[in-house]
Amino acid sequence: MAWFLLIIAGLFEVGFATCLGKAKEHTGTAALWWLGGFLFCLSCSMILLYKATQTLPIGTAYAVWTGIGAVGTALVGIIFFKEPADFWRIFFIITLIGSVVGLKAVAH
Repeated sequence: MAWFLLIIAGLFEVGFATCLGKAKEHTGTAALWWLGGFLFCLSCSMILLYKATQTLPIGTAYAVWTGIGAVGTALVGIIFFKEPADFWRIFFIITLIGSVVGLKAVAH
């Protein structure tokens, strides 16, 4: 259950980073709605991370949470914000995924 909560927390991290990117693109009320989404996703992410660390080692949980957020946010940037998707960027995203999977595999 803790791993499931951690994965959901990581997805909410992607959500709050995405909301920040969208808020930057808007002004006025639209920007405020995106900032509200940021605060919601941030709160959910932190609460779920906290719950996951009740049973998982903090170092592993934090690294996996950050990895999910980093990979997810990089992919959102490429797909939705038209950020570059060159060879080295994709290569390092893949190595980051491998590292997160490796951490889960060796966690006790």
